[in-house]
Amino acid sequence: MRRGSVRSRAAAGATLVVAVALVAAGFLVVATLRGQLAGTAELTAENTARGVAAQLSDVRDAQVGDVDGLDGDDPVQVVDGGGRVLGATDPLDGHGPIAHFARADRPDDSDHDGDHDGDGDDDGDDRDKDKDGDGDGDKDGDRADVDRDSETKTLTLPVDDDGEVTYDKDDTVGRQEFRVVAVQSLTRDGTPVTVYAGGSLHAQQEAVSTVTRSMLIGLPVLLLVVAGVTWLVTRRALRPVEGIRREMSAITASTDLSRRVPEPGSRDEVARLARTTNETLAALEGSVERQRRFVADASHELRSPIASLRTQLEVAAAHPELLDVDGAVEDTVRLQTLAADLLLLARLDAGERPSPARVQPAALVREQLAQRVGDPHPVRVEEPLAQDEVRGSAGQLARVLGNLLDNAQRHAAGAVTVAVRAGGGALTLEVRDDGEGVPEAERERIFERFVRLDGARSRDEGGAGLGLAIARDVAERHGGSLTARAAPEGGACFVLRLPVAAAQDTDGERDEGAPGAGGDTSGS
Repeated sequence: MRRGSVRSRAAAGATLVVAVALVAAGFLVVATLRGQLAGTAELTAENTARGVAAQLSDVRDAQVGDVDGLDGDDPVQVVDGGGRVLGATDPLDGHGPIAHFARADRPDDSDHDGDHDGDGDDDGDDRDKDKDGDGDGDKDGDRADVDRDSETKTLTLPVDDDGEVTYDKDDTVGRQEFRVVAVQSLTRDGTPVTVYAGGSLHAQQEAVSTVTRSMLIGLPVLLLVVAGVTWLVTRRALRPVEGIRREMSAITASTDLSRRVPEPGSRDEVARLARTTNETLAALEGSVERQRRFVADASHELRSPIASLRTQLEVAAAHPELLDVDGAVEDTVRLQTLAADLLLLARLDAGERPSPARVQPAALVREQLAQRVGDPHPVRVEEPLAQDEVRGSAGQLARVLGNLLDNAQRHAAGAVTVAVRAGGGALTLEVRDDGEGVPEAERERIFERFVRLDGARSRDEGGAGLGLAIARDVAERHGGSLTARAAPEGGACFVLRLPVAAAQDTDGERDEGAPGAGGDTSGS
């Protein structure tokens, strides 16, 4: 696996998570197993101790060694309060107590001297109490209760090869842990005793060791499987991403934006990534194509006036009397206008946002009409003009209105009409002419850059094909729209829609540099 790759990080992360989970689960399993087996050993020892203790109330001190439960191999001892072993299983026979906790109380010395009634003299009163005549006092009437409480401790005892407790040094091979339970009781003689019974923890230790070894062997194998499966699954899932990367790298190297990345047939995130990438490539291809076409058209439009101006200057240099001053000035003005249009388009393409000043389109209409001279057709204003205001650049909006008026004057047959209306939270500015109009199929194409219809391609009557493109770009930058439709007069009607400025905006935000408009004259 390559360092730093998504596959390696995913595999490492999954392996780490599984490892932590398995280790935690392993500790829990081992602890549970150890607790259950220790509980089983303790329960077995307690049952044995209580079984022996229940029998002691029926036997005398000298008969303790004959009770059931002391003939097995598990360690069991009956110890009185003085530490004397009254009975034990064979492995412990003849040896001292295996434990010293929960020791029964030592009997009074007077009782050991025969004063069973506790009256201070051995006068035979106890025998008088022997109502059944068996010579042992009246012990059968009240059986001693086994103590309900018990105490447990873990002790280490010597064992032989079979795991049985032994104190024979020749047979001892080691030591094992036992759960030793202490239960107190009384013999028939009334002697307090403690029964110690032990349960070996060897089986528990063996089981825990076996489980631990199995986990230590199986855990690395399982982690390797998890890492391998995760790596393979991640590799398969990321294979389309690698295909996308390779294709994008090839596209970048070849600069061929017509190529597309492969789209997988699945409907997952990778497929959506591929589709979005292709949409981005298509948009980039269209943008680059428009840029190339723009550069080519701009070069063509610039070449004509420059070539004409150069020709006139060369002729004037050779024959000064033939200099066409008016033509040279016209070509220079045309060149200046085209350069200004190209500069404005570049600023719009760069994302220049209009200023937030308040502008009154009605005032712009009156200002533009007052400044225009030499138009071939009269301009009629439909009164009243709506007095609402919009937000934006006064200079750019004036440029839009001027371009629409220029286009209408170029195509009108006898008159041009301007109207400003308000409604629906928007302000509508219409510029209509009574010319031939725009064919419906061309009403969107005319807003493309350097597009001129066949009737407007002459140098004298047609512009460079940038006026309507600039007008729509400016309208969209102001949050509005510019569309073309048929006019009632039979010609073309261009409709500019802009959102009305909010009523709560203060009048102090209006610029003072132009009538009803801000001082921002960018693009004018």
